[in-house]
Amino acid sequence: MELVMKLIFLICGLISVGFVLFISLYLIVSGLPAILTIGPVEFLFGTTWASTAAEPQFGILPFILTSVYGTAGAIVLGVPVGFLAAVFLSKVAPKRISRVIRTAVELLAGIPSVVYGLIGMMVLVPAVRELFHLPDGASLFCAMIVLAIMILPTIISVSETALNAVPKEYEEASLALGATEIETYFRVSVPAAKSGIASAVVMGIGRAIGEAMAIIMVAGNVANMPSLFASVRFLTTAITSEMSYAGVGSLQQQALFSIGLVLFLFIMLINILLNTFLKGKREK
Repeated sequence: MELVMKLIFLICGLISVGFVLFISLYLIVSGLPAILTIGPVEFLFGTTWASTAAEPQFGILPFILTSVYGTAGAIVLGVPVGFLAAVFLSKVAPKRISRVIRTAVELLAGIPSVVYGLIGMMVLVPAVRELFHLPDGASLFCAMIVLAIMILPTIISVSETALNAVPKEYEEASLALGATEIETYFRVSVPAAKSGIASAVVMGIGRAIGEAMAIIMVAGNVANMPSLFASVRFLTTAITSEMSYAGVGSLQQQALFSIGLVLFLFIMLINILLNTFLKGKREK
């Protein structure tokens, strides 16, 4: 029976790896021809996207910068809130309060992304338009706020789990040496759980970069160079908005697959850099 279970686990692991390899190969095979046809420099650094024009142009630099700025803004807004909420739930909050907040966080994680987008479109976009006296409130700023809210459940849940896994002996030793509870939490518990907290941030980044439905409803979906209060288009929304009418086998469709390949490489690069950073910290 033990041998059978090991075999089942091995098969499940190989299936997971196989799916990743299949997706990678499919994106490379589908997206690389467009990059070679358009030209890597023109595709990655071109500032104009006009896929349906008489003389089409396929520059995705606005999409890349918008995705980077939008994700960075969401991380700047969401990570401090999520991290401090996780510390509060794990170390400070009474059990009754933490149970209520934890339930709310779980419900927040279960809300479909289209609902976030709908609420953002109906509430946030008009509020930003009135507050900043803009002709249209759909903007990069609204996208950052929506993404920051959407990544909160992931960051809170994973960070809290990492903090709860820290041995109690660490905190007891710190308190015995005269440190206060807050000093212990931030100078002992948090550094001991930094690997799990970093994983939470990476998962939040992956969620923010890969979101499409909510963003397309609040960002305006216009292929502009990124500006905080201008309508913009992300890498994901570029694929979503045009894939339905792109001709099968056309250069436009291949370019959309190429955008997916760039997005996939972004996520892989972020994971590799973070793992390298954490490995270096552990070796020190």
